[in-house]
Amino acid sequence: MTVTLIAIACGFLAVLYGIFTRQSVLSAAAGTETMQSIADAIQTGAKAYLNRQYRTIAVVGLIVAIALFVAIDYLAALGFVIGAVLSGAAGYIGMLISVKANVRTTEAARSGLQQGLTIAFRAGAVTGMLVAGLALLAVAGYFAILVAGLGFDPTSREVINALVALGFGASLISIFARLGGGIFTKGADVGADLVGKVEAGIPEDDPRNPAVIADNVGDNVGDCAGMAADLFETYVVTVGATMVLSALFITSGAGDIMQLPLIIGGTCVITSIIGTYFVRLGKSQSIMGALYKGFIVTAVLSAIAMWFAMSFALGGDMNRGFAAGDMMVTGQDLYYCGLIGLVVTGVIIWITEYYTGTDYRPVRSIAKASETGHGTNVIQGLAISLEATALPALVICIGIIASYEIAGILGLGFAATAMLALAGMVVALDAYGPVTDNAGGIAEMAGLDDDVRSRTDALDAVGNTTKAVTKGYAIGSAGLAALVLFGAYTADLREYFTGVRVDFDLSNPYVVVGLFVGALLPYLFGAMGMTAVGRAGGEVVEEVRAQFRENPGIMEGTAKPDYARSVDLLTKTAIREMVVPSLLPVAAPVVIYFVIEAIAGQAAAFAALGALLLGVIVGGLFVALSMTAGGGAWDNAKKYIEDGNHGGKGSEAHKAAVTGDTVGDPYKDTAGPAVNPMIKITNIVALLLLAMLAH
Repeated sequence: MTVTLIAIACGFLAVLYGIFTRQSVLSAAAGTETMQSIADAIQTGAKAYLNRQYRTIAVVGLIVAIALFVAIDYLAALGFVIGAVLSGAAGYIGMLISVKANVRTTEAARSGLQQGLTIAFRAGAVTGMLVAGLALLAVAGYFAILVAGLGFDPTSREVINALVALGFGASLISIFARLGGGIFTKGADVGADLVGKVEAGIPEDDPRNPAVIADNVGDNVGDCAGMAADLFETYVVTVGATMVLSALFITSGAGDIMQLPLIIGGTCVITSIIGTYFVRLGKSQSIMGALYKGFIVTAVLSAIAMWFAMSFALGGDMNRGFAAGDMMVTGQDLYYCGLIGLVVTGVIIWITEYYTGTDYRPVRSIAKASETGHGTNVIQGLAISLEATALPALVICIGIIASYEIAGILGLGFAATAMLALAGMVVALDAYGPVTDNAGGIAEMAGLDDDVRSRTDALDAVGNTTKAVTKGYAIGSAGLAALVLFGAYTADLREYFTGVRVDFDLSNPYVVVGLFVGALLPYLFGAMGMTAVGRAGGEVVEEVRAQFRENPGIMEGTAKPDYARSVDLLTKTAIREMVVPSLLPVAAPVVIYFVIEAIAGQAAAFAALGALLLGVIVGGLFVALSMTAGGGAWDNAKKYIEDGNHGGKGSEAHKAAVTGDTVGDPYKDTAGPAVNPMIKITNIVALLLLAMLAH
């Protein structure tokens, strides 16, 4: 257990880094009294929303925990609770530092661009390291309790079920946080833009807009808390699934292989911490270059350090062979698979930036199409969103083939683990985004000088790209993680249902049915999310119009809007709207299994369920990639025009771009990202269903 204890120590190191860095952020100046009052309103709204959201989730979580206790055992129920609580904590803590850092970033930007970048990135790094640290502590800590504390064999059914349940707890909280936060933030954003920019003709973040505080609150509960919970969940599920695969496939020495994902995660925590200190502006004053400098240092150091960490875990023998099914794999093979995961991460990040950055053809083509109207903007945006799926899918395919040829299905697990080991740095890049977005809003509402707003706008423009990049990374890693979970599903069938012959042949009609149902789930889920944002945005539009109508002094600048009314309205709407879609991936595998079993028996039901899992993975990957890249491109096309291109602010092209951005908002920040945990929840529920049936 030495390796596991080292991983736990690295998890604590990440948490300590977060605590000390948080103090350095909070010690920075918080600006004028006006700036602080605006920041306090954002903080109060964000806390109110998350507190109410988590109370709702707690009710669902309690029911699920009881069900797991009854259907499997207390270890599965405990694992679920640990995963759920720490997932929620990662999101909540991330939100708290974000809302305190935004005003300090604004104040720092008054002194210079580097000062603003430093505060914003440090705040993001707090969230990133806490996500990585808590996730590593969750998996390594619970594994240590099960094996060293309670004396279970690492490959025992109890340990496998507990690890799967741990991932389920993290995933269930994540989908609620992602979807609920997405509905809140995009409902506010859409409503504020439609009434403020289009109808009233006032700038973004104008303090006269009653929805402007809700919009800033949404940035934190959606982009910060939601993404933190999302990548916490992806980390826990990927590492846990790779450990489960090792237990199911390795016939001798499985305990050693099961600890390798933990040491990889621990090593990359250290390299990520080192990488954060390289985020500084160079001579070119490129903000994106400064952020990428930190990421590249982290990736290169991780590639080197993983070899030594894995060698240590395997007693210095990287050529030691392990029987995995019908093939032999070595530590060296698994290391090469990890390198493939790092390369896939880098390439997907580059592709996502290409499709969402203002310097490249896709975004500029949407901006150009805006000159001829709203319709052509939407058409070109949809075309880019569809095109943006091709290259990431091909990269993932190459990664799958390369990893599988080297080490079979276990190779996929280690490739995905290496991708997620960089989560600390990637979340830092993402959490930087809502901080700079809020900083710009505070600068506008506080009436600061134009040069301050120009600096916060520069920081924010990069934040849009980093948020899109993180979503691409999360979705790509989710695709690999889900395939690992599917591998665990088929291994479970062979191990625990030896008397049932499951036929996955495509001539089996139940396999085809499962594929169809699985592929439609992400579309149905996405439709529910988009519809929810549409309803929430419509309610905000009516609320803002009503306030303008009831109090003419708002537009004249002689009266303040009632910001709290908009925040409260969105809080109630988002929580109401998030429940049914979030339960869809939980219910679907259970329903498909029992319906097909009643019709054609258990073998057909297992085949249909397995096919459903593959359908969800394939359909979900394309839906999520299309929505997130397309939405990011629409957003940055609007910002490209606002920078003075194609007529600039107030032009007809700008109005068309606002429409496109309104369509893209729920694409990139609600439905698309929420498909990520949805894919994995479906696979995890299938594994738990097998555990219940085998119990």
